[in-house]
Amino acid sequence: MTEPLYASMDLGGTKVACAFGTAQGEVVLERTIPTASHEGPLGVLARIADLVNAMTAEVGAAPAAAGMGVPGLADLARGMTRFLPNLATQWRDVPVRDVLEPRIGCPVYLLNDVRMATLGELTFGHGRGAPRTMVFLALGTGIGGGIAVEGKLRLGPLGAAGELGHQTVVPDGPLCGCGNRGCVETLASGPAISAQGVWLMASGRAPELHRLVDGDAGRVTPREMAAAASAGDSAVRDALVRAADYLGISIANLIVALHPDIVVLGGGVAQIGDLLFDTVRATVARRVRMFPVDDIAIVPSQLGTRAGMLGGLAVAARGGVV
Repeated sequence: MTEPLYASMDLGGTKVACAFGTAQGEVVLERTIPTASHEGPLGVLARIADLVNAMTAEVGAAPAAAGMGVPGLADLARGMTRFLPNLATQWRDVPVRDVLEPRIGCPVYLLNDVRMATLGELTFGHGRGAPRTMVFLALGTGIGGGIAVEGKLRLGPLGAAGELGHQTVVPDGPLCGCGNRGCVETLASGPAISAQGVWLMASGRAPELHRLVDGDAGRVTPREMAAAASAGDSAVRDALVRAADYLGISIANLIVALHPDIVVLGGGVAQIGDLLFDTVRATVARRVRMFPVDDIAIVPSQLGTRAGMLGGLAVAARGGVV
């Protein structure tokens, strides 16, 4: 008997990624298309359905179910998006399940995209070590997250539990897109870190960074900043350490609240490497005084950019997570 295939769909601001694979995480086909969110939700969903159907024809088998990651809030039980802030019209109350299911011929299960990546890490990455509690943070354009307890995602009544980037770490700090001030996302996300690099370069305090990017502010990234710090830019190193310290404070808060077995960091900012992880670990050790933290692993994702895609297969194979 042929093993069933499942579809994973990741709806992003600029592209939609789709993969077919098995419940064991073996991917057999991947495709991407532009999101083109200006076409509106129904236009985007029609093209997603066309993509899935074209992939079905290509592999010669239809998916048994599909998991779809969305960049915002969704009503998981009803299969509706509630609020996707970075897409045109913000996709308020769009009945995604009702639109897609009859077009692709299988059940569709929604989940926030970072919670989907958390499930991917839980199922196919670090979570395979059967930790009691795992915290996942995706450090990129924003900071998202997810929490798993006893092998299950903790989603809350709105599927919103895990918005870990919106912890306040600096009272009255920078204004965040969520409306709060001082969220860790405003201090340790990719754009927040890169902005510090651009400022240091413009003020003449980052000569190695200037050399690495040929003076082009648009090429400044946390990874380039890490390379500049290694090459001798002490001010850039200080900026990276400061951002990592803020991140460490937020992780210390999570550890005190949850006492997880493992904290997994994914996304582009995690690629800073040892400077980030060593600083975060030192900050956690300095700030968590209620119990020992030596046995709490703080590690990079095993799956990297594939965590969300594999999480979609897990959502589909499990028949959702609610």
